[in-house]
Amino acid sequence: MPVAERSRPDGGAAAGRPHGARRPRAPFGVMLAASVALLGLAVLASLAIGSRAVPFDVVWSAFTAPVDGDTDQLVVRELRLPRAIIGVLAGAAFGAVASVLQGATRNPLADPGLLGLNAGASLAVVAAITFLGVSTPLGFIWFAFAGAAAAAAVVFAIGSVGGGATPARLALTGAAVMAATTPLITLVLIRDLATLNQYRFWSVGSLAGRGLETAAALWPFLVAGLLLAAWLAPRLNLMALGEDVARGLGVRLGMTRLVTAVAVIVLAGTATSLAGPIALLGLAVAHAAGALAGGDYRRRIALAAVLGATVLVTADVIGRVVASPAELEAGIVAAVVGAPVLIALVRRRGGAAT
Repeated sequence: MPVAERSRPDGGAAAGRPHGARRPRAPFGVMLAASVALLGLAVLASLAIGSRAVPFDVVWSAFTAPVDGDTDQLVVRELRLPRAIIGVLAGAAFGAVASVLQGATRNPLADPGLLGLNAGASLAVVAAITFLGVSTPLGFIWFAFAGAAAAAAVVFAIGSVGGGATPARLALTGAAVMAATTPLITLVLIRDLATLNQYRFWSVGSLAGRGLETAAALWPFLVAGLLLAAWLAPRLNLMALGEDVARGLGVRLGMTRLVTAVAVIVLAGTATSLAGPIALLGLAVAHAAGALAGGDYRRRIALAAVLGATVLVTADVIGRVVASPAELEAGIVAAVVGAPVLIALVRRRGGAAT
């Protein structure tokens, strides 16, 4: 190869970009509109696809020209619409909370599941079922909030001791919280069959069995959490430059950390109450949003919320298809998607996320 060709800054590529430069991204508005369109298609598929296939014209008429006694229309309105709405709400919460956590901790592995928040929420829900007789998602939410808050406090308190909250320390502390809570949950479940019967369906991560009243009761918490995340986004952009720089630019770090904690607890508690402790979903969509939207957390959080809703609803549809006429829970399908993302992150960073 001639010397002149070897010395080109792009390493021989036809394009004239400098070495290491990223390809230009599509405008954010286009990406967001495309994501919303994909979400709409996922919701439509959720209404039409299942063990009982419903034609799209019947789906449309179920809302525009309802007919009393029509079985297909009843399936769409009474069974599939609630789980699609719950999938949208829970998926948006999982995506947004993972993006907030990654920005606030500057930890690429930050996720409610990996940091032990889901485990804390699960333990609190098990205790509520066993000792207080709570049996509805609306009842679960307060205990999920309390459990997530307690787990978050433990993880960040222990992870911040001696050298600061590095990614590896937070991940290890989250794993320790999960390791500590899992035997306690198991101990309660093996002693109480009634609790096991309620918990096992909730814990695997499913959108079935929840009615519209659940979504109606919990959507205000999601909105509150998203508003807090929107308030945090520009501050997370400044904190990415370093805490000293952020403080010099007027960011009140104490207030920002407090609002971050509240936003994480509200979003993680809402998502877990709606769909159960689904692991790795938020991690996958937060990194996808970062790759598409860049470093601006105003864009990343918005895109992660839409992508999270899309992925969870799609996972629910896939679970109906691959195990038909039975169903594979959405949490299992989402974990299959999220696990390769986690492995790829570890390999890319050489396992040294410190």
